Amino acid sequence: MTTSSPGSRLVDAYDLVIFDLDGVIYLVDRPIETAVAAVGRLHAEGKPLAYATNNASRRPAAVAALLSGMGLAVQPHEVLTSAVAAAGLLANRFPADSPVLVVGAEALRAEVRAVGLRPVRRLEDEPVAVVQGYAPEVGWADLAEAALAVRAGAEWFATNTDRTLPTARGPVPGNGSLVAVLRTALERDPDVVVGKPEPALFTAAARQAGATRPLTVGDRLDTDIEGAVRAGLDSLLVLTGVTRPVDLLHAPLLARPTYVATDLGGLFDPAQVARLPGPAPEEAGSTASGPAATGSRVPGLPIVADNGWQVTANGETAQLTGSGSSLEALATLCAAAWSGRPVDSIEPGSDAARSALGDLDLLR
Repeated sequence: MTTSSPGSRLVDAYDLVIFDLDGVIYLVDRPIETAVAAVGRLHAEGKPLAYATNNASRRPAAVAALLSGMGLAVQPHEVLTSAVAAAGLLANRFPADSPVLVVGAEALRAEVRAVGLRPVRRLEDEPVAVVQGYAPEVGWADLAEAALAVRAGAEWFATNTDRTLPTARGPVPGNGSLVAVLRTALERDPDVVVGKPEPALFTAAARQAGATRPLTVGDRLDTDIEGAVRAGLDSLLVLTGVTRPVDLLHAPLLARPTYVATDLGGLFDPAQVARLPGPAPEEAGSTASGPAATGSRVPGLPIVADNGWQVTANGETAQLTGSGSSLEALATLCAAAWSGRPVDSIEPGSDAARSALGDLDLLR
């Protein structure tokens, strides 16, 4: 994996930046101001960009138009959606004009139609496959037809399994929640899940751009970050969408980002981004990377990072002491949590620690 030098801009270490959209560039259809400014700056600098989204409710041209309306010069070919990827897989699997039962938005139906397959809505149309994507209008009748078709032998494709979608009012049910309805009714998993955390969207973006050092940027551990890890790519988690600092502390091994930043300003300003600890040698087969720390694998010894912070375990409680940026404090807490220290209860051991824990919403 690529690493950036201390004091250098994170973005300069990579030849392509692959963005998730909802929760990174915008919330629903409302632009995140810092993200728009950052992407505009990258465009002005000529940095190659791509947009990989699990959202199957818009076609690439519509996504590009939406982003252009926010002041970003995005071309349709830079956008990769799970709907396009799903339609491509279906076209490779079934003959032209095969009936496919589509559960989702008109955009998903259009992508299925564009690859020469025939979108249908009912079991009586004898679909060879069911493809399921998110749309606000999906209801019980749609799910019932899908369940009947799968029981009758149709292959089941899901564009993604995002449990929630970020909104300005908080997370709401996403396609993964709708997939869970069918999973419960059918007592089985989909035959194919297309979008993140599967690595296909990321590898396709890198291949299309001819990139050898891509950086992926997302707001979700279970899709964006896990997909990047599975694709062997570095990743930046931004805290503008679904994931909160407390979630990061409990991230499983395959969903741990390389960096964390409050927003996309971390691409440019070293003070606004923190590198997170890499896997332990026994987990990765190589030397662990991340905030330099001593005692990180010895029970009872504190995590002492070279960023000014220290975490000490005291029974079931962890104590944060020292000073520095809130993001570096989070990186040190991750080093403690990911090496088995208790982090469910964190106490401040200094005024700076109290302030940092407050910034991270970890002060109890």
